[in-house]
Amino acid sequence: MPKIDLETVKRRTRIPYPEPYRSVTEGYEQRRVGDAAGLTQFGVNRVEMAPGASTALRHWHEEQDEFVLVISGEVVLVEEGQETVLGPGDCAGFKAGVVNGHCFENRSTSPVILFEIGANTQNDNVHYPDVDLRVEKRGDCFSVLHRDGRPY
Repeated sequence: MPKIDLETVKRRTRIPYPEPYRSVTEGYEQRRVGDAAGLTQFGVNRVEMAPGASTALRHWHEEQDEFVLVISGEVVLVEEGQETVLGPGDCAGFKAGVVNGHCFENRSTSPVILFEIGANTQNDNVHYPDVDLRVEKRGDCFSVLHRDGRPY
């Protein structure tokens, strides 16, 4: 496989959350480099985070493992009851089905580059323990719901 030319990989923002949560991921941009390489069994996103940006609301997945590797800059890993500073070369992993809501926040004054690596499952349920929100993924369709199942 030839080198991936990042300039040819589309920049994407996080799928927007409903209001009032939408602003959490402002300053987050990803490039789906795994897709650019033709990978199908797992996803790889190269992420750039501006100061003040977050990767997501704190969340956990029922069906998808996640792994994050910090390349440059400093982020704060926010988990159930704790916060951990991660810098270049540091990494963290989250097993599917383990109830450990997490996200990464750039609280510094410099940009951050990290890689998100995860399972490429057809179906998943994502839970957001701090807010009235959950997401159901069925194939290429996403349903954004309240915890009780009502759509936003």
